[in-house]
Amino acid sequence: MLKKRIIPCLDIKDGETVKGVNFVDIRSAGDPIELAKRYVQEGADELVFLDITATVEGRKTFAELVEQIAHEINIPFTVGGGISSVEDATVLVKAGADKVSINSAAVRRPELVKEIADEFGSQFVVVAIDAGLVENEWKVFVKGGREATELDVHAWAKQVEELGAGEILLTSMANDGTKSGFALELTGKLAEELKIPIIASGGAGSMEHFAEVFEQTKATGALAASVFHFGEIPIPKLKQFLETKNIAVRI
Repeated sequence: MLKKRIIPCLDIKDGETVKGVNFVDIRSAGDPIELAKRYVQEGADELVFLDITATVEGRKTFAELVEQIAHEINIPFTVGGGISSVEDATVLVKAGADKVSINSAAVRRPELVKEIADEFGSQFVVVAIDAGLVENEWKVFVKGGREATELDVHAWAKQVEELGAGEILLTSMANDGTKSGFALELTGKLAEELKIPIIASGGAGSMEHFAEVFEQTKATGALAASVFHFGEIPIPKLKQFLETKNIAVRI
């Protein structure tokens, strides 16, 4: 049985880890290098590092910080923010990233997914989808959740899968930071429709929420930030809890 992944997310702004609610109301959550090291010790399966203002401010992900983090950890590591070309991805590969996450740039120019997959392999390409409800329909949002598009989330996910994405990082903006649980219906439908893995993101507030997303959907990973950063859910305890629910995790 494929073991489910527990994935802390480090949102980076100006070199420090931050966390918001519904993509706004940002507050500091600590030093990213120290957090990354702590998560390795606690048994996180992977890390995601997102420079949350890179696209909005029109600059590149802070490759130097990626390099520093890569030196300190020995688990898979995804990096995103401001990646708009194969050259940008190459810089991050050289800095030590195992995968890159693309979002707004892929919406602007979908062939970017294929270009990066052709260069490095599908397993290297994570397409992040920020999903928001617009008149009761799930639409793709860009620019850090600030701008709605006309793209339907389901159609876009299928398109990037066909272009060579190896994984989808699905964030429900309505759930993000609320600690009210993952968007189970949306996650469940997408995981049924696609052949590639889906990481559920947005809304984790309790250990039960992680169990729900693994029991009720085919998501292969669950991502969270504040509940891990502020010690509300220790990863070792979470994994023990999931084991009691007969959910396969790496201990």
